[in-house]
Amino acid sequence: MHVPYAHKTVKHSAKQFVDGMAHTNGIESVWAVLKRGFYCTYHSFSRKHTGKYVDEFVFRLNEGNCRIDTVDRLKSLVKGVQGQRLMYRTLIGKGERCSIIRY
Repeated sequence: MHVPYAHKTVKHSAKQFVDGMAHTNGIESVWAVLKRGFYCTYHSFSRKHTGKYVDEFVFRLNEGNCRIDTVDRLKSLVKGVQGQRLMYRTLIGKGERCSIIRY
């Protein structure tokens, strides 16, 4: 079933930053967390594993609310991986080309 989606835009070059519910604040927060991890934690990402890095930071954003108790965050992590199996072959991306992204 196709759900219609109203796509709205803002035009920063015209000094328009908000149009009702259309704004870029959310994605700018995502990019800020991802860039901080890239530059400060990992220093580079391999193209092969970029999706895994992004998944990690999505988890951090979704579960990173400081008002959430640490034990509850750990329970959420365990619940998310319970019953999941990560094979070493999948972890290392065996058979995929690896190139490093540096900025």
